[in-house]
Amino acid sequence: MATRTTASTAPDSRAHEAPGMVAQAVLSVVGKVPRSKEKPSATPREDARNKANATAARAALAAGAMALPPGFLGWLTILPEMVGVWKMQKQLVADIAALYGKQDTLTPEQVVYCLFQHTAAQGVRDLVVRVGQRSLVRRASPLLIRTLSRRIGSKLAQRAMGRGAARWVPLVGAVGVGAYAYHDTAQVAATAMDLFEGVVEVEAHEVKP
Repeated sequence: MATRTTASTAPDSRAHEAPGMVAQAVLSVVGKVPRSKEKPSATPREDARNKANATAARAALAAGAMALPPGFLGWLTILPEMVGVWKMQKQLVADIAALYGKQDTLTPEQVVYCLFQHTAAQGVRDLVVRVGQRSLVRRASPLLIRTLSRRIGSKLAQRAMGRGAARWVPLVGAVGVGAYAYHDTAQVAATAMDLFEGVVEVEAHEVKP
């Protein structure tokens, strides 16, 4: 009985820590922009879709595998799973930028925008201003990046807790987590394609929080 009580209360014991933990996880993947081996493409949208499909499949497989451990052990895989998927998505954004011929102007702010615009739009609203097909990318100071990470962490913490709950039904939960990783990666790709198809202008100076 005591063991069941400890396990069942594990989510509650971490609920208040989740926003800060997710914010730190976000910070761990932002910063240096990865380089891509892709070359500018004559058919960037088609090639970007192919790249997105392949990355989404890898993300789904990796996330689903990490969601297999049951119960408390499953809770320990939540942040590693999220960070692992984000790293794949980060490289995907760089690859899509390269396919559109915009690798050299890709900034950390654009990467953060592409990764989290669809799940935490309010958290990244200060980074990219869209006017039709033109996008102004605002340069962020390290302090602003930390502020944005906290916003994103707060927004995604509830979603992370939901992922944790799935760990208590390992096989079914793994399928659900994998499906979500696939969909999430597809959304990242869609945001990146939408951004890089237009005119992207990068602000010269950092924005203070």
